Amino acid sequence: MVKAAIVGATGIVGQQFLVALKNHPWIEITALAASERSAGRSYKEAISDARSGALRWFCQEPPAEEVMTMPVQNAAEMDISALDIVFSAVESDQAKILEPKFAREKAVISTASAFRYDEDVPILIPGINSEHTKLINVQRKARGWRGFITPIPNCTTTGLAITLKPIYESFGVNAVIMTSLQALSGAGRSPGVIGLDILDNVIPFIVGEEEKVQQETQKILGSFAGNTVNPARFNVSCTCTRVNVREGHTESVFVSTQKTCAVDEITRVLREYNGLVGGAELPSAPRHMIIVHEDPFRPQPRLDRDAEDGMATVVGRIRKDNVLENGIKYLLVSHNTKMGAAKGAVLVAELLIRDGYIS
Repeated sequence: MVKAAIVGATGIVGQQFLVALKNHPWIEITALAASERSAGRSYKEAISDARSGALRWFCQEPPAEEVMTMPVQNAAEMDISALDIVFSAVESDQAKILEPKFAREKAVISTASAFRYDEDVPILIPGINSEHTKLINVQRKARGWRGFITPIPNCTTTGLAITLKPIYESFGVNAVIMTSLQALSGAGRSPGVIGLDILDNVIPFIVGEEEKVQQETQKILGSFAGNTVNPARFNVSCTCTRVNVREGHTESVFVSTQKTCAVDEITRVLREYNGLVGGAELPSAPRHMIIVHEDPFRPQPRLDRDAEDGMATVVGRIRKDNVLENGIKYLLVSHNTKMGAAKGAVLVAELLIRDGYIS
């Protein structure tokens, strides 16, 4: 078994990692770490409310009993000598300090944005840009590390990049325009009156989100060029909003293709795309990366976010657009806290284990 630690284990994303790794056939959780405040306590004690004793557990799935008794270490002082992987579920400011410290010796797979835009750091979606794993060797050599850092994309980028990949391969892309309707869970957990802001409302701005989606999509769909990734040469414009949905990001996507294509051709390449060649070997891989609905009332987050246990991207309402050159438009739903977060990071780990980057 590959031995893993979860850093930021008491937070929402850390809890999602615990769920994603429960009974995993390849990966064993052997260490939990968080802030100094939680260190020295059992995990159950660390996530218990100080006043009521109630568990501050935010996932639908229950925690594994064996995890509850594990001690929580101070992330800044964690002993990593017996580990193979560090899953990082901390915020970007903490990631900038902690992740390089771990990566000198160990594989670090991160949900943070801290290193996504460094030239020698791949942003991986298995089956979409798996060849970018070669950048890990470049990173190791350039930084003198035995380990490495590889982050997953922003959760909003994930569904967009997955659905653009087969279109880009088959027809080329001139430009992309996207509007997102993002679930509340992507903003973390806001207690009290702050949570009332979303009731009867749409929040029209998410700090930094649009820039992340635009830059990450171009990098993910770019080409590996020996020691760097050349970004895809099409522009991405997006508007990112927050809506009153618990989980599952919905995105309205407009694509201008280089080659003329019909709706049935777009439907076919999306439906037939199987970038995860050999993906059946990866325990968390979906059988279908993309599911296409003919029903004009789909996809819907409540109905479609859990497709393939939240690991498939669901597409519908594919139609021609008469404004853009060779215009196509569609809607997608992607599970932001599964494929777009911890379980997507576990899938990256599985790919890297299979391909020999983690032993």
